[in-house]
Amino acid sequence: MFNSIDALNAFVHAAQLGSFSAAARHLGKSQSTISEAISQLEIDAGLQLFDRSSRQPSLTPAGTRLLSHARHVLNSHADLTHQARSLQAGLEAQLSIVLSDTFQSLEFEALLSEFASAFPLLRLECLVGEDQDVLALLRSGRAQLGLIRALESDEADVYRHPLPGRTEIAIYVGQQHPLASAGTVSNAELAAHRELKLSSYSETMPSTHSPRCWLAPSYLMLLEMTLRDFGWAALPSWLVQMFGQNRLVMLDVPTWPRAVHVDLVWLRQAQLGPAACWLIEQIKAAKHQQGYIAVDQS
Repeated sequence: MFNSIDALNAFVHAAQLGSFSAAARHLGKSQSTISEAISQLEIDAGLQLFDRSSRQPSLTPAGTRLLSHARHVLNSHADLTHQARSLQAGLEAQLSIVLSDTFQSLEFEALLSEFASAFPLLRLECLVGEDQDVLALLRSGRAQLGLIRALESDEADVYRHPLPGRTEIAIYVGQQHPLASAGTVSNAELAAHRELKLSSYSETMPSTHSPRCWLAPSYLMLLEMTLRDFGWAALPSWLVQMFGQNRLVMLDVPTWPRAVHVDLVWLRQAQLGPAACWLIEQIKAAKHQQGYIAVDQS
């Protein structure tokens, strides 16, 4: 029972993408192949996983219950696969990793020192990206690994490993901004001033809080705009502490600051080399360490 990874893959993709045809397109298979795989899975389980009475199949209660278990099996299979590939493959010429500014670990620089010793001839490229831009770089083959603000929902083609601990995002203004000495600031007061908003290259029309808004693809650029009193911005607190030159003021806004968790991500079908697999294992091995920079609330 459940001895076919392909069938489980078809089940998970069909459930996430909403149709057998969408799963077939994504997996590069025919719709009949996906339908047959899921039907065989239902026979093996002795359960109906999808309700096919309407135009679009929907998960039955049993299918909903089994979906998370299927994902767990696929994730374990992905772990097994990339471990085996790390033993079989030759060393890659270059490893590219995309870093989000929501991530800052005290152990990361030490980890890179170990990486340099373990792979002295490998070219390491560190890119900076946020949200969907990280996934776009992975999908295009431009990067192999990414550290990203935790995804709100699963992506069918992306394996993600949640990192321990958390960082924090708060709302900041420059010292000369009208809100800098306002005390508690309401959402209506924020809306009356220009918002400096993160906008990834992959977004076409990001939602904004204020009718007046400037957009930028990186938190560091937003920080520089905030230092010039162009508006207010939601920024990672560690970034403000390290690069804010003590010239930014954290606003007291209801529901802020907000905790942010970070995922380590890579494509499920990626042909990862030994260096990428080594880095994944080292980051995962630090799961009991709280490596995030502590935020000074004073």
